[in-house]
Amino acid sequence: MKSIGDRIKQSRLALGLSQADAAKKLNISTPAFCKIETGQTDLNISRLLQISKTFKVPVVQLIDSQSGGDPSAELSALKKELIEKEEEINKLRKKVIDLYDKLGI
Repeated sequence: MKSIGDRIKQSRLALGLSQADAAKKLNISTPAFCKIETGQTDLNISRLLQISKTFKVPVVQLIDSQSGGDPSAELSALKKELIEKEEEINKLRKKVIDLYDKLGI
């Protein structure tokens, strides 16, 4: 089963883009894009949509594992997971801000 990163790489190669070219189109660094392709970075919905638009492929094509399951159910599950992760990140950001406030920084 291919990962999202593998499908992003496949889409990039289909366009004849290097990692550096793709990163430039996405306004991110080449190492950051490399981490996306290798799965070292979790994607948020906005980045996934940006990649989809830039590479001219449907989001479902990037996230569909082609496991024979219902793509809309898989998409819903992935959206839910992304929302949960973003909420977790926002809670952690708030904790960091609160700690800075306590320290008077």
